[in-house]
Amino acid sequence: MSVLVVNAGSSSVKYALVDPHGDGPATVLAHGVVERVGSGAATLRHVVDGDSHEGAVAAADHTQALVAVADAFAAHGPDVRADLQAVGHRVVHGGESFSGPVVVDEAVLAEVERLSVLAPLHNPVNVAGIRAAQERFGDVPHVAVFDTAFHADLPDVARTYAVPRRWREEHGVRRYGFHGTSHAYVSRTAAAWLTRERGVDPAASRVVVLHLGNGASACAVLGGRSIDTSMGLTPLAGLVMGTRSGDVDPALAGHLHRVADLTGDVVEEQLNRASGLLGLTGESDLRDVRRLARAGDAAAAGALELYAYRIRSFVGAYAVALGGLDAVVLTAGVGEHDVDMRASVLDGLEVLGVRLDVDRNGAVTPAGPPVQPVSRDDSAVAALVVPTDEEGEIARQAVELLTG
Repeated sequence: MSVLVVNAGSSSVKYALVDPHGDGPATVLAHGVVERVGSGAATLRHVVDGDSHEGAVAAADHTQALVAVADAFAAHGPDVRADLQAVGHRVVHGGESFSGPVVVDEAVLAEVERLSVLAPLHNPVNVAGIRAAQERFGDVPHVAVFDTAFHADLPDVARTYAVPRRWREEHGVRRYGFHGTSHAYVSRTAAAWLTRERGVDPAASRVVVLHLGNGASACAVLGGRSIDTSMGLTPLAGLVMGTRSGDVDPALAGHLHRVADLTGDVVEEQLNRASGLLGLTGESDLRDVRRLARAGDAAAAGALELYAYRIRSFVGAYAVALGGLDAVVLTAGVGEHDVDMRASVLDGLEVLGVRLDVDRNGAVTPAGPPVQPVSRDDSAVAALVVPTDEEGEIARQAVELLTG
């Protein structure tokens, strides 16, 4: 039994064929990516059994990209049609319309397209990817899984912006949150560890998940339910990210229009693509920022401090919202791999009961178990590294929807 997971971007199609058995990480049967779709110089990398097969492909659009994906399976295996149960699609914004996975039909696609006003850079290409996959893999159900769904029932105090009612009611202005598939998998995995290792009731577990990658968000999870999260109406809000600013004064756009004659569209584009670590240091990758800091670059050193400070600020706020903490969990590219940033974040949380174990932090490895503690045994609050499994979570939700 397998699910083909498709994540369509503006100029790429990432995919993975997975077996989502059980509650742990899914088994990845093959994965790959088609890059530079529409450029005339598209390439495909298909990985199966540790072997990578790369080459140029004809992919003028997403439909041709999915044809290339199917051809890669046919040429290099495994047989994608042998036990294919469904195709699962990552869709960024479900608005207030979708609070869980749905089987895709024309009405669903029309609503996802309508919601493009909330995610103009993402939803249109998500729809294009779904339509392309339906053309190539039309004999199995297609399921849309939404980044916003895990946060769909945020409490009113967390979801509501203090803005005019008309904005809220007519234009859907509220906090939605993102990275939902990651937060769902990681928080559930951490809660199971807390039950097994510390006897914590899963229905009352208090976990803060830190999804730290080029995009980054924090999420407060109480008994498996998201009760607050750092991203908002869009993925721009909250933590400092690779190219996104995170939280800024809402008056910034008006100020820059008055003093620099910048339009709202220009300000929004710059906050999304030219800010964050890139705006602070000229580099968007935390590894490059750390390299600059080690070479004596004061701006880079300050950026690292700001990055960690903003994360700790959210953890502190969420500890209050949760009424205490059982665990702080780090995941995604930075959370899973950056030893120094984990230490910078967790060292500052001792006031909340987190006691970092330096040796354990340095021993975290991608080949390790699904949950790797980096706190001391006597730490009142556990600090855990849990590698995220977004593809597995999308596949799991698709199977659960289809099988009841």
